[in-house]
Formats: sequence, C-alpha cells, structure tokens
Amino acid sequence: MAQATAAPAEAAAPAPKKSKKLLFVIIGVSVLALAGGGAAYFSSRGKAAVKVPPKTAVKAPALYLAMDPPFVVNFQTEEVVRYLQVTVQLMTREQEVLDFLKAHDPVLRNDLLLLFGNQPYASISTVQGKETLRAQALATVRKAVSDEGGKPDKIEAVYFTSFVVQ
Repeated sequence: MAQATAAPAEAAAPAPKKSKKLLFVIIGVSVLALAGGGAAYFSSRGKAAVKVPPKTAVKAPALYLAMDPPFVVNFQTEEVVRYLQVTVQLMTREQEVLDFLKAHDPVLRNDLLLLFGNQPYASISTVQGKETLRAQALATVRKAVSDEGGKPDKIEAVYFTSFVVQ
C-alpha cells in the first residue's frame, strides 16, 4: 500500500516552472516583427504618396479666327426656299496656323459654302444635325488646309457662334 500512496504524492508535486525568459523572448520577437512589417508598409505607402506625377504638356492658349462675314446660303425644301446664316469660328493653338487660315480664307469659305448649301433642312433643324454639320465643317476645313499644304491636325475645332434658319 505504501506504493499506492507514493504515486499520488509524485503526481501532486508541482511541475517544474517553465522559464518566463523564453516567453518574453517570443513576445519580443513577435512585437519587433510586427513593428518592422508595419514600418515597411507605411514607409512604402508614404513614398507612393510623395511621388511627383509625370508632367503633362501644358496646352497653349486657344486662338480663334472669326470667318467674317457670316455664311448665308439658300436651299430649297418642299418647294419652299429657306435660308441659313451661320457665323463660324475656327480654333487652333498656333499663331502660324492662324496666319495660314487667314491667308487661305477664300478657299475655306468656298468649301464651307458648298457644305452648308447642300444640307437638308430636316437635319439642320435638330441639335444632333447641327453637331453633325459642325463635325463635317471641321473635316472640310482640315481637308482644305491639307490640300493647301498646311497642318490640318492643328485645327482643333469649328464653332458656330450664330446659327439662323429661316
């Protein structure tokens, strides 16, 4: 029986204490790893935020050429004679191109008069029709400039500053 009582006494003996030093080392390494990872993450984000965006080309100011006098064309629709009066301005950003447009005004006016005079009334009486005509006018001007040896891609827009149908 003595043996039976000795076994529980050994079991009741306290287990040897684990070293708290090992626990502190593991916690310390974990904290340092997390701190290092966080520092790396935030420093890389900070660098991304500080990056200077690439320089974009600054556009030169717009230059406009008013094609005076306004264009006046007549066209016939359903046996009624109608008139269209359009004031046009051309836009570029280069003085050289503006001077070229002024020098070739008669060619540009001729081609635009032919374009405007061949429009059906139904199409130019809608906003979509006017926008389509404006795109056609830009293509017409660019073609005339190209034919005359200019720089058609430097003409950015054609604007109608007055548009009257009667």
